[in-house]
Amino acid sequence: EIAPRKGASFGAKVRRMPSKQVPRAVVALGIVSRALASLSAETMNEQVRAAAYAVRGPIVQRAALIEEQLKKGEKLPFSKTVACNIGNPQALMQKPLSFHRQVISLILFPEALDDPEQRMRIPADVVERAERYRSSMPNVGAYTASQGLPIVRQEVVDFISRRDGTPAGNPDNIFLTNGASDGVRMIYQCCIRAPRDGVRDGVLVPIPQYPLYSALTTLYTGELVPYFLNEASGWTVTADDLREQLKEARKDGVDVRALVVINPGNPTGNTLPLPIMREIVDLCAKEGLVLLADEVYQSNIWDDSLPFHSFRSVAIEMGHTEDFNPTGKGLQLVSFHSCSKGFYGECGLRGGYFEIFGIDPEVRAQISKLSSISLCSNTLGQLATGLLVRPPQEGEPSYAKYVSERDAILESMKRRAELLSESFNKIPGMSCQPIAGALYAFPSIELPKAFVEEAEEQGKAPDAMYCMRLLEDTGIVCVPGSGFGQVDGTHHFRTTILPPEEEMPGVVASITQFHAGIWERYGEA
Repeated sequence: EIAPRKGASFGAKVRRMPSKQVPRAVVALGIVSRALASLSAETMNEQVRAAAYAVRGPIVQRAALIEEQLKKGEKLPFSKTVACNIGNPQALMQKPLSFHRQVISLILFPEALDDPEQRMRIPADVVERAERYRSSMPNVGAYTASQGLPIVRQEVVDFISRRDGTPAGNPDNIFLTNGASDGVRMIYQCCIRAPRDGVRDGVLVPIPQYPLYSALTTLYTGELVPYFLNEASGWTVTADDLREQLKEARKDGVDVRALVVINPGNPTGNTLPLPIMREIVDLCAKEGLVLLADEVYQSNIWDDSLPFHSFRSVAIEMGHTEDFNPTGKGLQLVSFHSCSKGFYGECGLRGGYFEIFGIDPEVRAQISKLSSISLCSNTLGQLATGLLVRPPQEGEPSYAKYVSERDAILESMKRRAELLSESFNKIPGMSCQPIAGALYAFPSIELPKAFVEEAEEQGKAPDAMYCMRLLEDTGIVCVPGSGFGQVDGTHHFRTTILPPEEEMPGVVASITQFHAGIWERYGEA
């Protein structure tokens, strides 16, 4: 066995077996072994086996089996599962926005406009947008340019300009992707070099973090350099904390290439104050770190005192420009956005984009090559991204309905976020920081000593056993804090704020009763 890279997969170990090495006893006995196969568990890429993604780990797999039991009519303590493990709004009955679906429907079935009566019932701005998109491509089923449809990339540039109050950027710096995750993967491929090149590349990643980042770090044989968010101060971080982790990693021989910031935070629900953002920009520029800004929850702001600011706007305010600085003194920034979150919730359409800022044109050409290897992102996702960044505007026929739907979703989400954090703080042995943004609560839980010991005897993280028991007793699917990383000796779980508002009191009551039951069964701490 070999020890894991620092922080990678949070303690996973990898057993190496050379692809040509087959145990002699197996050969002598004539036993057919997996090791003889061209592709087996022993011979496959060990980084794939080592990578972990807790959001869809064992608890979600168990939930799928429970759902099959319920379909068969088996009697369980609950009638359905509640998927609080992932930010998937439409799976929890959030309705899609009318304008977005109307436009996509007309693009998929333009023949609907052939009937004059039908056409009269469709808002004019829906027809105009659908026809504009259709005229920009041969067909929705055809490949597009590798970076995505030019018309949508220009809409993204215009959106960024409006959002940040800055001059419009360059559409060539916009890459349309299958959700934000695909863009993160591409940038990781560019940043992390193979260890055989004689380097040990690392990425500074917040802990707790979205498991995409630890999984990709493992897949691309990088070093995860953790920086811990301070729970007591609302999951914040300081530049001094970052410098200390950077110093220690470099001392250990790690070439730290990039810094990941998730703002608003996943799983923590925090929103970074502007002064901290400025410190991060300054640190990255001075230390030569690529700033990877995961900003997919920018529309999910629940604390009005902490409004969203993009790292791009902060960088421009501080005098940085999107042009590459060959002296190495400029900021290099990649910003990610998605139509899966916010109030749109179009997770299944897989639309998103990233913008590069201050990146060498030669590197941009290589990123474009990566895009071309996959030909292009899916066209419906590209169109959904266009609708995300350019919704109906004031004065257009669909504007009033769009605003009504948007505001209803956001106002309900805010009420649910407040309800969750306030309710968790009333449960003995549980505490939760205010949910300032994003779609999640990440409460800290106290567990009885006997419960912790039982989990450790079974080789399980205590909060993982807690979440599995929660599922089996209540049907509520959550993700253990150990899957995101946490300070040693602490325990958490992540839940979304997405169950329908009328069901949220029941979810809270079930968690309250379950947590009390754990203490009744296992006694004092």
